[in-house]
Amino acid sequence: MSSTTGAFIAGGLAGCGAVTVTHPAETIKIRLQLQGELQSKGTAPRLYKGVFHGISTVLKNEGPRGLYRGLGCAYTYQLVLNGSRLGFYEPIRSSLATRVFGDATKQSVPINLMAGASSGVIGAALGSPFFLVKTRLQSYSPFLPVGTQHKYRNAIDGLRQIYGAEGVRGLYRGIGPAMVRTGFGSSVQLPTYFLAKRQLVKQLGMEEGPGLHLTSSAISGIVVCVFMHPPDTIMSRMYNQSGNLYKGAFDCLYSTIKAEGPLALYKGFTAHLARIWPHTILTLSLAEQTNRLLKLVETRVTS
Repeated sequence: MSSTTGAFIAGGLAGCGAVTVTHPAETIKIRLQLQGELQSKGTAPRLYKGVFHGISTVLKNEGPRGLYRGLGCAYTYQLVLNGSRLGFYEPIRSSLATRVFGDATKQSVPINLMAGASSGVIGAALGSPFFLVKTRLQSYSPFLPVGTQHKYRNAIDGLRQIYGAEGVRGLYRGIGPAMVRTGFGSSVQLPTYFLAKRQLVKQLGMEEGPGLHLTSSAISGIVVCVFMHPPDTIMSRMYNQSGNLYKGAFDCLYSTIKAEGPLALYKGFTAHLARIWPHTILTLSLAEQTNRLLKLVETRVTS
């Protein structure tokens, strides 16, 4: 990794590149998660029947613009989230390794998990208002609405409306589930990625390069989706609620399972995998390449 600043820039830019490709799948995932909210199974209409049906339905009724609602907010969020995740991961990991083992280069699974979770939680907390507005923009549909509908002209209008109605507290609605969700994902994403890289080099003799980065990212993406999806569903519902439909994250979890069953926590899983798998591959692979370029720049500047 390059310097902390370089890693922050690399992570942010890589996240923006990835989200440009994966944003439509994220839109469908959110709508699937909100579909049938607090309605017993079998009674709620299925407006979106899966990833491909969802994409075709939105394209038919809203055009490409419908799939890319909230993209500006998504870019801002990625700059903050992935900048923090990749920027703070190594400093936190090396500091913990030095404190525990007296050696910053020492690799430890518990320390790697803690560093991943900590860097993710920092990014989630900083970017929460942008993810809040992004979720509401993506869930809005004038044709086939699911969940609570929020009509914002754009991201700035959304932030203004929320602040005007609820103040600063409203902008940070759902920050708890967001931090848990991102902590879950981050705690396994980077450690799994670096573990996969080491094992692929050791066991299969793969060399440093795009092939190794893509394979390691693909493995990491699957693991992330399995761990991250239940808190992601709770976060989507907490962000999208109007008023106080849920008293908190645990009330949302309890109410969802009570009304829809435990499998409701995995609503939209396929759409999430369709989004998180390429997103993880693109983010981590682009970050590696961006980091390499930044290292060259830093070397030339300091030499």
